[in-house]
Amino acid sequence: MKIVVIGGNGTIGNKVVAHLKKKHDVIVAGRSKGDVIVDIASSDSITSMFKQLGKLDAILCIAGEAKWADFNELTEEDYYIGLKSKLMGQVNLVRIGKDYLNTKGSITLSTGILADDPVIKTTSAAMVNGGIHSFVKAVNLEIENEIRVNVVSLGVVDDAYEKYKDYFPGHNPVSMDKAVNAYVRSVEGKGRGEIIKMYE
Repeated sequence: MKIVVIGGNGTIGNKVVAHLKKKHDVIVAGRSKGDVIVDIASSDSITSMFKQLGKLDAILCIAGEAKWADFNELTEEDYYIGLKSKLMGQVNLVRIGKDYLNTKGSITLSTGILADDPVIKTTSAAMVNGGIHSFVKAVNLEIENEIRVNVVSLGVVDDAYEKYKDYFPGHNPVSMDKAVNAYVRSVEGKGRGEIIKMYE
């Protein structure tokens, strides 16, 4: 399969790319480095990327940002960071990317445990994650050409645990192997409209 992984240079992305490269033709897309450059907060940038790549069999997004801050400090503009990047960025990857996918292709988005089990400072991020979960279930009712859209929702992963452990007291870190397998299930499996949860 010809696969593009947006965010393929990140903590999780680089492990997913290394695994998928064993069997597939993998293209890494990133905001500042990669085989192709893309800013998912820009529809024009997304369109430009897909035009460069041509027809694909799978699109994976392991990217997108949202503001982490105390609820009382979040401004309207702070919420728009997550809405424009992680939410609409991923929605636009589906909206635009479907036209560059072969029949029976797949799109895999990314969220996280905050949709179901938020912690402090994550009002914006949790909201965005929950919105993507609803979007994925709904879009599968209408998307054409037998395209499958799923979302992988991870807990805090091993390789990021030291950085984020103070935000997630008592949480069990998710092994990188389990994280990678969640994406493999979405890409190589047959499920559609799934929220693939790996929380511990």
